[in-house]
Amino acid sequence: MYFLFEIKEGLRIALRAIRANKMRSVLTTLGIVIGIVSVTLMATAIEGVDRAFEKSASAFGSKVLYVQKFPWMRHDDWFKYRNRRDIKLEYVEQISHQATMVDAIAPSVMTMKDARFGSRTMLGGFVTGTNYQYQEASGTIIEDGRFFSQEESDGGRPVCVIGANVAETLFPAIDPIDQVIKVGGFPYKVLAVLEKQGGLFGTFTADNRIFVPINSFMNQFGSRRDVLISARVAPGVDIEEAKEELRGIMRKLRHLAPGKEDDFNINEQEMLTQVFGAITVVIAAIGFFITGLSLFVGGIGIMNIMYVSVTERTKEIGIRKAIGARRRTILFQFLVEAALICLIGGIIGLMIAYPLSLIADQILPTAMPISVVAIALFVSLFVGVVSGFLPAYKASKLDPVDALRYE
Repeated sequence: MYFLFEIKEGLRIALRAIRANKMRSVLTTLGIVIGIVSVTLMATAIEGVDRAFEKSASAFGSKVLYVQKFPWMRHDDWFKYRNRRDIKLEYVEQISHQATMVDAIAPSVMTMKDARFGSRTMLGGFVTGTNYQYQEASGTIIEDGRFFSQEESDGGRPVCVIGANVAETLFPAIDPIDQVIKVGGFPYKVLAVLEKQGGLFGTFTADNRIFVPINSFMNQFGSRRDVLISARVAPGVDIEEAKEELRGIMRKLRHLAPGKEDDFNINEQEMLTQVFGAITVVIAAIGFFITGLSLFVGGIGIMNIMYVSVTERTKEIGIRKAIGARRRTILFQFLVEAALICLIGGIIGLMIAYPLSLIADQILPTAMPISVVAIALFVSLFVGVVSGFLPAYKASKLDPVDALRYE
């Protein structure tokens, strides 16, 4: 009960001291405000980018393996990868017969063509030729309609599935299902629209793609293509075991002798996650070091002002000690005052950072969850307590007789 009384009394005295020196308090909190704005914006940017990356990476499927010529993240010798033999379409059927750890396999070939519907045109749409298993193998979600069937896929029928951005561009006011669009000058009937993916990878997601049966693609846009093979790992199977099985099958199909280096790559979402995680750690470390310097400067300012406050109120401290105030009470009083000044600065910093984060969101994805707000307020209190400790300790150590004599 006495502790609660000390808290209440400490807050009352701290508020009175802040009101008595309004301009000094405002200038004191300025460093903390700048520091908290910096910390909060950095945290919201990192949180927003992390969420956007997770959403983008999910488009690649967490248990999907991608067989292709190039590695996703290591291009130390581009010509070496460029000169590899192309991945062939016939590998898909042979993998489907031999692999026991994957349950959906789809080839992908791509080109860029204009798409038209009536007077509306989408320039440079990504046309992807694939088979009926692409939806399962890639993890894409259909918002409306259906993916093309095995018969339509094998027969090379003039049907297609379009991404969300394609639908928005060509069909802003009508339902695209069963409409016929011209892709590279060839007619295709729209069977489905995919759910919007968005995220950091923008152009490379399914949002800007037009999916057509691979046999139709080869006939109309050329058959000499490097194929990407997507293979979904079966439920309950370890992805590394499936990767090794797929690697063994590919080495056999490519007639690679034992000990000879692979002339293909098997990529997966985890590669993107690891590289992105390392990048965000470095960016966060640099950013928080810079903002930490701002808070350090703000903390030094708080400490200096608290020393001035202790000096100005030396006689008051002597009177309080003379009538029975304990050292702990004096120490707590000045700690509360320093913490309260920093907390006010933190709240002001959050009030400034929130609208700034909304503006920044137009350029870079940001997010300000409750955890970021809590961290900002905790940092404010922590800086206040650390900065105010030495002045508060000095105040608590004053001799009451000497303090009463002070002028």
